Amino acid sequence: MSGTSEKRFLARYRAEAFPRPSVAVDLVILTIVDCELRVLLVERKEHPFRGEWALPGGFLRVGAKRGDFGEDLDAAAERELREETGLSSGVYLEQLYTFGKANRDPRTRVLSVAHYALVRPDLVPLVRPGGDVGEVAWHEARRPPRLAFDHREILQTALARIRGKIDYTDIAFELVPPTFTIQELRAVHEVVKGAHQDPGNFRKRFERMVEDGLIERAPGKRLTASKPARVYRFRRE
Repeated sequence: MSGTSEKRFLARYRAEAFPRPSVAVDLVILTIVDCELRVLLVERKEHPFRGEWALPGGFLRVGAKRGDFGEDLDAAAERELREETGLSSGVYLEQLYTFGKANRDPRTRVLSVAHYALVRPDLVPLVRPGGDVGEVAWHEARRPPRLAFDHREILQTALARIRGKIDYTDIAFELVPPTFTIQELRAVHEVVKGAHQDPGNFRKRFERMVEDGLIERAPGKRLTASKPARVYRFRRE
C-alpha cells in the first residue's frame, strides 16, 4: 500500500513549483612548474566577464525527462577535467567546497561545487584544453590576474586546503614525477607551503615514510649538480 501511495505521490509531484537554482562545477587545476605553483585559467569568450580569466568549469547536466536525473557531481567534475585538459587518468581530483552566495553569478542563482585537481609536472605537456574557451594558460597561483565571478575566493580556498593537507596526507606525491629524489619532494613541500623546509629534518621525515612503507626505492638514479641521487616512488596499493 505504501509503495502504491508513493508512486501516486511522485506521479503528481510538480518540481517546477519549487525554486531550482543552477548547479555548476568549477575546477582549481594545480601543478608545479619551475618551482612555482601554477593554476590553469581560461579566458571567457562570452558574457558575463567576457575577456576575463576564470577557473575551468561548467554546469551540471540535468535530465530533461521525468526520471532522468542527469549526472552525479563527481562525474560532472571528471567530465569537465577531461574536456578542459584532455587528461582522463593520473590526476588527483577531490571535492573542495560549495560556494553559494546569492549574487555570485549575475545571470541567475548558481551554486558551484568546486573541486581541485593536482597534475604531475610530467603530465603538463599532455594537457590539451577544450575548444569552448578563448586563451588557456598556466598562471602563478598565488598572484593570479583578475578573476571572474568569485573564482579568486575559490582559488584561495583550494590553496589553503592543500597547504593544510600536505603535512598529514600523501597529496605531495600527486605533484612529483612517478620517480623523485628527496630534494624534489622537499621542493614540492616548500612550494605548496611557501616556506623553507630544513633539509635535515625533512630527510628524517622522508626516512620515516620509507620505514612506514609509503615510499620505496626505484631503479636508477637522477643526475644532479653534485652527484647522482637515488630516486624513489610512491608505493601504491
